[in-house]
Amino acid sequence: MLDENSRNKYIIGNRTFLFWASKDDEAGQKAEDSFFSLFGFNEQKDDPNKNIEQVRKVFEAIYKGSLKTNLEDTFYILGLAPNAARIAVTYWAEIPLRKFAETICKHFDDMEVSDTRIEKKPYMSLRNIISTVTLGGNVSDATPNLADTVAKSIFEGLPYPQTLFASCIRRIRAESGEKDKNAIQITRAAIIKAYLNRLNNKEQKIKVMLDKDNTNQGYLYGRLFAVLDKIQEEANNQHSIRERYMNSASSTPATVFSTILNLSNHHIENLKNEGRKIHFEKLKQEIISKIDADGFKAQLDLQDQGRFFIGYYHQRQDFFTNNIE
Repeated sequence: MLDENSRNKYIIGNRTFLFWASKDDEAGQKAEDSFFSLFGFNEQKDDPNKNIEQVRKVFEAIYKGSLKTNLEDTFYILGLAPNAARIAVTYWAEIPLRKFAETICKHFDDMEVSDTRIEKKPYMSLRNIISTVTLGGNVSDATPNLADTVAKSIFEGLPYPQTLFASCIRRIRAESGEKDKNAIQITRAAIIKAYLNRLNNKEQKIKVMLDKDNTNQGYLYGRLFAVLDKIQEEANNQHSIRERYMNSASSTPATVFSTILNLSNHHIENLKNEGRKIHFEKLKQEIISKIDADGFKAQLDLQDQGRFFIGYYHQRQDFFTNNIE
């Protein structure tokens, strides 16, 4: 019997998830504890990343067999929501424990993205995923079915919902004009990567970090925009290009790139270090050489807008990695 304080219960918005393993052995207990941590509400103050990393280790151990399970071991998940005077079942799954561990590991792999933050914090939990696409970051304000659909994607290895991806793009657009704020933070970059890579299409897969062999035009535009933003930052300690032009560059690139490339030529002249000037000119040319001969596209569809943002994120992270931030 699960009481109101049970660790086998998780509430997000108006959704309640109950979960349990079929067997009360070491693997079952660790799976239950780790599953609770996956939701993201028991971070430790001194090391907020510790619990979510433990989730990964436990499910990898179950999947690879170092934490022993039997073929008949099963993991159960029940989703409930209020419905007038009754409780409605919104989700039900009974999954072989080892198969379930495999899908959780796949979620971690799909969401993994380069992270150069000094104080690394978890970004793959359900709570963080939902909050980062919600106005004000309030999980309780998420659309009623968003938690269900994202949870189903994680638990069953299905494509992440289009509503999650679209909400992520909307939040980036809404915040991109805010002064001194980078709207493309790590959780949003991870969502974009995971969503696009799980789609059943022929596009080039997005890697964990900068991919100089990725010739998708949206990805290249994002990389180039990051370089122009970086040049202005070093020259003038400003991000007005990002604040004024990011939304247009990511959706209707042909309308703005000639303008911001011209602005960048002025910014680069303000750099005092000749080596930096040469470095950025080479980087600009490396990217521009891969852009279609017809020039910048008039419009990018929503998926390529996502690739623009991940290209921007990857290029910015690469600046950190190479100690030139």
